Amino acid sequence: MALIRVAEGATIDGFTVGKRLHQGGMGSLWSVSKDGEPGPLLMKCPVFNEGDDVSAIVGFEVEQSILPRLSGPHVPRFVAQGDFSRLPYIVMEHVQGRSLAEWSGTAPVPCEEVAYLGALVARALQELHRQKVVHLDLKPANVIVRNTGQAALLDFGLSRHEELPDLLAEESDVPMGTGAYISPEQIVSDRNEPRSDIYSLGVILYELVTGKLPFGSPQRRSGMLKRFWRDPVPPRRLRKDCPEWLQEIILRCLEIEPEDRYASGSQLAFALQHPDQVAITARGRRLEQDGVVTTFRRWARSQTLQKKLRPPVTQHVSSAPIVMAAVDLSHGVDTLAETLRVHARRALDADPSARLACVTVLKTSLMSIDQDTDARGNSTYVQRLVELKDWARPVAGDDDRVSYHVLEAVDPAAALIEYAHHNQVDHMVVGARASSALRRYLGSVSAKVVAEAPCTVTVVRAHA
Repeated sequence: MALIRVAEGATIDGFTVGKRLHQGGMGSLWSVSKDGEPGPLLMKCPVFNEGDDVSAIVGFEVEQSILPRLSGPHVPRFVAQGDFSRLPYIVMEHVQGRSLAEWSGTAPVPCEEVAYLGALVARALQELHRQKVVHLDLKPANVIVRNTGQAALLDFGLSRHEELPDLLAEESDVPMGTGAYISPEQIVSDRNEPRSDIYSLGVILYELVTGKLPFGSPQRRSGMLKRFWRDPVPPRRLRKDCPEWLQEIILRCLEIEPEDRYASGSQLAFALQHPDQVAITARGRRLEQDGVVTTFRRWARSQTLQKKLRPPVTQHVSSAPIVMAAVDLSHGVDTLAETLRVHARRALDADPSARLACVTVLKTSLMSIDQDTDARGNSTYVQRLVELKDWARPVAGDDDRVSYHVLEAVDPAAALIEYAHHNQVDHMVVGARASSALRRYLGSVSAKVVAEAPCTVTVVRAHA
């Protein structure tokens, strides 16, 4: 089925589409309205362009799963969403106010105003963390100061919900975030630390005070890693009227190890609101960066520190296993796929604490350029994702224990094995097709998986 196209004047699931407010590489924002729904409202739609990184699609799925679970003035009010089979969208409150990017664009900002704004954002983070979500992409563009005086956080495409599968981490181990604001632990793929948001807020405070970014805007991991050993220029060096207490707060937020930062958003907000209670240490008094010798020593220590911050590889508790259903949908939902579905349901029913990861591989070519869209212009990745969810619907329903993953790979078996390694899968259910001369010569996917998977494997064959 072709996806519905959004256009001004269209009616989509009862929402009347107004003007397009923004068009970016990752998505578009539209003004919408609906009888009975208080406005103003905003519709967010992802963009599927040929050659795009599919992580944008995964990020949109993440936001669709997290935003409906959030409440309060510190987030946009969720209204509705559409699925990928027709039109993926999120309708939410169009938050009225001023973006923090407007302040950062005119920085330096008066120090008293920086403290006021920082406290607003810190309280918003405290509320977000209380609802078991870490934002992980905090930056000025993702904060709106409402007309009512509260800070609202936007864009949860990179966020992590404590009680939901981390789709982004399960499909990739590259750093996810904005290079200028990303925390050290995010660089080494730890997405579970609430104090990562405290670090990002520290970068924002530094930017508002000085008009500069403490670590520049690196786009590569190698550039991001420099913050492990190179301390930023002290704000008071760049701005003489910056008080010691404010520099103390900012540099504490920017500590490399999470335990050296403020433990919570509420603690940070209190410090910003009560400068007379801030204990001034060498952090607040310094005017120079560390010298060459100290920087080199910190670089040497950082090699160990990076390993310390990296999430430990531990075995899953036996009472909460991850079961992976590796389904081949290249032939559609055929007899083998249906049989595999039965076994996947049994695995999920066998343990109420188990989680099911439904995985399929979109095979790519080694020597040729693959088409990312079909004849109707629809994303082949999205189409396969829709097929996977359709296949899993009798198994999953609305079960939060089920996640969906489309892997793009030249070698399907290698992709499945790598996924199992990366996510510490406990058991895999994989289908095996009938033997053929070609499979006997090249080796089957299921045979390679059985031989190399880091978990137990059940091979399912279609009933004759």
